Amino acid sequence: VDVFAPSSMSSRRMFTRGPLQLGPGRFLLRNRQPLRARPASTLSMANINQKVVGAEYAVRGEIVIKAEEYRKRVSEGDTSLPFTEIVSCNIGNPQELQQKPISYFREVLALCTNPDLLSNPGVSSLFSESAIAKAKEFLSLIPGGSGAYSHSMGIGGIRKKVAEFIERRDGHPSDPEKIFLTDGASSAVQMCLQLCIRGPTDGIMVPIPQYPLYSASIAMHGGKQINYYLDESKRWSTSVEELKKNYDMAVAEGTEVRGLVVINPGNPTGQCLEEANMKDIVEFCRETGVILMADEVYQTNIYSSTPFTSFKKVLCDMGERAADVGLVSFHSVSKGFLGECGRRGGYMEVWNIDPEVQMQLYKLASVTLCSNIDGQIMTGLMVDPPQEGEKSFETYEKEKSDILGSLKSRAQRLVDSLNKLEGVSCNIVEGALYAFPSITLPQKAIDAAKAEGKSPDAFYCLKLLDETGVVVVPGSGFGQEEGTFHFRTTILPPPEKMDQVTGRMGEFHKRFMATYS
Repeated sequence: VDVFAPSSMSSRRMFTRGPLQLGPGRFLLRNRQPLRARPASTLSMANINQKVVGAEYAVRGEIVIKAEEYRKRVSEGDTSLPFTEIVSCNIGNPQELQQKPISYFREVLALCTNPDLLSNPGVSSLFSESAIAKAKEFLSLIPGGSGAYSHSMGIGGIRKKVAEFIERRDGHPSDPEKIFLTDGASSAVQMCLQLCIRGPTDGIMVPIPQYPLYSASIAMHGGKQINYYLDESKRWSTSVEELKKNYDMAVAEGTEVRGLVVINPGNPTGQCLEEANMKDIVEFCRETGVILMADEVYQTNIYSSTPFTSFKKVLCDMGERAADVGLVSFHSVSKGFLGECGRRGGYMEVWNIDPEVQMQLYKLASVTLCSNIDGQIMTGLMVDPPQEGEKSFETYEKEKSDILGSLKSRAQRLVDSLNKLEGVSCNIVEGALYAFPSITLPQKAIDAAKAEGKSPDAFYCLKLLDETGVVVVPGSGFGQEEGTFHFRTTILPPPEKMDQVTGRMGEFHKRFMATYS
């Protein structure tokens, strides 16, 4: 036991054996060794897990931290800033930017959270008939209520609903026993990467640009990130030749390639893959034996003539030729027209995966006991919304179409405004929630960025924040071709603010280019 003696005691008496009586019934235990100052902390940047230190997550990085400081100053009445609000265009968080939740979903969730409302005489005046019926159905699936743990793979009845949704979507069978309900898609991705990566010679192929979840997670699990580049000149298309080139290079360097990540619709790039291209990707996986990880969380955010097609459908349509291709697909309640990011609901479907391997995934899921029940319920509602003929159907369809129609309109307005700026070029947003424009920066700006130890696009984005309060993410946080610069911005500012936001960005860009030209 470490003992601290009063300063009045002599050092000799401090080290004498036996207790020292300080008063009636009060003793100070003496230590046989000289007392040492206890270190301020047993953890330091030098001795914590360096994989964590090395991981980067640009979506919530330096720029966002600075934005939060500004947000606090604005909320405290600071009028010295050149803006009066922070506009968070850095992350796909629809409800933060005033997207309204689907009312039917919230009604059902409220009733499941507080079942006593169902016995209230006035319940039918507060909640729709359909929502009351659906809440009773969901409560019958969770006898312990929404506050109890569920099966580690998720509530069985909701997994059945997910499987039925997939069958309707793809026209092929699905199995509830191959469905995991998860805390958003992110936790499912983490589980899969943890399962696949054994050490530093195991590689995961990721698109560049990519969502930083993948690069950060691969780094933290100690694997190797293998980049393949999307072709910006061809609407951010995926070339199988590019896949093969980077796969062969990785193998030649001694890397065992375990998985291929495909994000469709794309984040941050907003492209939608065509079915023929997807078949080529499945064929690549068949030839190489890598697991296909299909991030499909934006599947309802489609604004172009290219429809969403799932990799599960493509794989099954190919029949026996793709029967051995392992697939894990991810979906979430955070995106689409729901925007229920804070609910942390989602699922993954595993297909053509060895049952014994699936049991190891189950083990990983069991470590956290289960995903949160509100998120599971919201996932169940996403895949089983009001049907035609139900009283809530018309309201649901109107809210859904209004949100998706508005997102499509805002995507076009944003791209049009960006393409009017000097040195800026932006592909159309075919899907998802983002634009990823390319910016040509003056050499003087590049030199100034280097002098501050920052990437040029991060330098640009920080200046944008400082002058306008608009938060975007530099392309360097997602990966980009050497010598190119980009930033990602969401299409989420509400319609009445979109012109204001793009106007601020446009005026800033003119000043920036004039300053550094």
